[in-house]
Amino acid sequence: MKINPVAQELNAVIKNGNPHLMEMFSKTGRRLYFPKGILSQTAEARQKAYDKFNATIGIATEGLHTMCLPSVTSYVSNIRPSDSLTYAPSFGIFALRHEWREAMIEKNPSLKGKSISLPVVTNGITHGISVFSDMFVDPDDVLVFPDKMWGNNHLIMSVRGDAHISNYAMFSEDGGFNLAAFESKVRQEAENNYKVIVFLNFPNNPTGYTISDEEGDRIVEILTKVAEEGTNIIAVTDDAYFGLCYEDEPIKESLFARMCNLHPRLLAVKLDGATKELFVWGLRVGFITYGTVINGDHALFYEALEKKTAGNIRGTVSNASHLGQSIVLKSMKSPNVRKERAEKVEIMRKRAMRLKEVLANPKYGDVWEMYPFNSGYFMCLRLKTVDAEALRLHLLDEYKVGVISIGETDLRIAFSSVDEENIEALFEFVYKAVKDIEA
Repeated sequence: MKINPVAQELNAVIKNGNPHLMEMFSKTGRRLYFPKGILSQTAEARQKAYDKFNATIGIATEGLHTMCLPSVTSYVSNIRPSDSLTYAPSFGIFALRHEWREAMIEKNPSLKGKSISLPVVTNGITHGISVFSDMFVDPDDVLVFPDKMWGNNHLIMSVRGDAHISNYAMFSEDGGFNLAAFESKVRQEAENNYKVIVFLNFPNNPTGYTISDEEGDRIVEILTKVAEEGTNIIAVTDDAYFGLCYEDEPIKESLFARMCNLHPRLLAVKLDGATKELFVWGLRVGFITYGTVINGDHALFYEALEKKTAGNIRGTVSNASHLGQSIVLKSMKSPNVRKERAEKVEIMRKRAMRLKEVLANPKYGDVWEMYPFNSGYFMCLRLKTVDAEALRLHLLDEYKVGVISIGETDLRIAFSSVDEENIEALFEFVYKAVKDIEA
């Protein structure tokens, strides 16, 4: 298929900055571009025709103001219709993108002084994964995941994208991250593929485990070494639950901060968002950010990569919610947001600690064991005597308790949605249900 001249221009900029990236793109990624037609003409009109007649974009206005229905705007206070009802740019609101990058650097001090892209706004992190998949994943490409992974990754990249997911055992016998299995899997796939995509999700869904600093350093060392040996590595950090750590041991930074400027064959991609960080799940505001080694003009290189990303968004959902982005931007600028968030994280921490106290009861050891967890929204049990799906259905039917079964042995419990005073009762119900089935 012929590549659009605009896409060719972007490809040339990217190739000059880092030729290995052209090998990492999917066929779609190489063809993507941000159109110069209606959107660029509209942007020009906003700058020069704002006080006259701007007849470029498909919204309705009255007296140069956004047309709206009072029955709609009455539910949106303190945000103008022009900042809530109109289309947002496909890249996302410019001020929000800058605010998020500044916050990202503050939360990840290792990023200071490093060259990264401006985040592009996605319609939540799920959409961010889909955008990444369109741009970098071809049918039969290899994606390396732990055996404890979020099921939607399979739907997005394997079912829809026809890629191959290759799993390794996440936990070692001593209960930590299985570095030996991780390295073995990455090297095994690198032997047979010119490109290997590695997903790193900490805090992990479904287990709620976050690696230690030492484990993080070793993961980065492994990926950098494989890149140095000639394999293109795309390391994707799914940071959906970033910042929700409840103990001292877990790493406090995203691995993205340690990988984004190490080797030209190593592309680091950060997927994060306000979804869990600001407890705004339904606003659907996520971000995708890039970091790698670049020759020449970094700004020009990342601008080309951002344009391809925005082109993908333009060609699918057009743009993320303007209202959602405006709310997130205003909240990030609030003087109270850090204190408010810290209070909610403390509530979650207390639940996690209470959960560990309850599960220390020796009677539970006969029927399940707890996978390591120290962060996030979830924890997992490995059942010893009953089938996970049978237990889930029995809990639902007999005790009106909802949990998630994963495979034959694993049960995921979202302690994020269980108040601290109810945690002991929850596990008593699970224990009774196990005994019911055993009997």
